Amino acid sequence: MPQVVLVNPLIPPNTGNIARTCAATGTELHLVGPLGFEISDRYLKRAGLDYWPYVKLHYHESLEAFKKIHGIRGGRQLGFSVKGSYNYLSFQFKADDWLIFGSETNGLPDEVLSTCDATLFIPMSEPNVRSLNLSVSVAIGLFEARRQLNYIDNQ
Repeated sequence: MPQVVLVNPLIPPNTGNIARTCAATGTELHLVGPLGFEISDRYLKRAGLDYWPYVKLHYHESLEAFKKIHGIRGGRQLGFSVKGSYNYLSFQFKADDWLIFGSETNGLPDEVLSTCDATLFIPMSEPNVRSLNLSVSVAIGLFEARRQLNYIDNQ
């Protein structure tokens, strides 16, 4: 199953909302520091509501620490960015993909983008809108990957 990676997230409610999405889908969530908040931040917990026990959360103090884990577990690194090369809707996801997102203000650093196996973008019709909210972007990317991989339960 694809995993979600947040590199240097800054806004607790966004991370909380993403954690809630990951809990609901059984998706592992990796937070790569430094973070713009404490893991115990009350806004983070409030946004995730009482779902934190269901989040498969991994914290990596640095990009180097994350790279070690990724190296052991393998899989493609897919960076989501407004600078991406592939429309996420046209991209073929695989079960062992890592969906990587940057901070709310800066996106993914060039050092991360340069190591990604592919960079994806979410198309937007209005050119004056710089980007979507981080939690919305994660949900869009994750649910498209899940749809393609037949992880969507049609109950």
